[in-house]
Amino acid sequence: MPHTLAGGNLTFNPLYKEVKIRITRRLIAGEWKPGTAIPSESRLAEQFNVSVGTIRKAVDELVAEKILVRQQGRGTFVATHTEDRQLYYFFHIVGKDGSKEPPAHELLSFQKGKADSAAEMRLNVSRGERVFRIHNLLKLAGKPVVLDEIMIPAARFPDLTEAIFSARAGTIYGLYQARYGINVVRISERLSAARPGAQTAGVLGIRVSTPVLVIKRVAYTYHDAPVELRTSWVNTERHEYLSDLWKNERR
Repeated sequence: MPHTLAGGNLTFNPLYKEVKIRITRRLIAGEWKPGTAIPSESRLAEQFNVSVGTIRKAVDELVAEKILVRQQGRGTFVATHTEDRQLYYFFHIVGKDGSKEPPAHELLSFQKGKADSAAEMRLNVSRGERVFRIHNLLKLAGKPVVLDEIMIPAARFPDLTEAIFSARAGTIYGLYQARYGINVVRISERLSAARPGAQTAGVLGIRVSTPVLVIKRVAYTYHDAPVELRTSWVNTERHEYLSDLWKNERR
């Protein structure tokens, strides 16, 4: 059965789903900036001409997807990519004892080139489209642990330079959000084991015969639009991969 929202538009989606889409569109348009509060549920209910319960259901899904964050006694805010958020939601490498620490970053290379077949498929870009290729080393306790190979579409980051990337104040996802209005709201990861090439082994300080964990990640913004393809080579001598979904959901 179709529903009518404010503005007289009909929708055949469940009403709360359509409200969720409308809220997401406003986020994409920058109506509510990262770190700022969205209007109250009663105010949104008036704007969309729906019940508070419908608004709450839509907001609940956006909170579950980490797009919005509820703060007790303060309201609901647009999520920001702080160091804490990066560490707990997107960085899954921990010590063998379960300890977790923010990594130190070292930029190894920053280049612009043509998209390869992997970028075409995973980033949904055209053949030959320009992409940035970035090699970034992560150190834990002063030792190299993760080598990230990152590809992002140049069209989405039009003025990005090596200097801008290097001088970012916070996380890489924070740079995407603050400078380009691109919010990473979910990631998809595939894990496998492999032997590193000589160059990768040299950067990580291991032998080429040492197996490493390989993480292939696609980062998505709103409406499941891919914005980053990342391959991470992880030295697991003292570290391992931990995905604690229940704990992360609680946060």
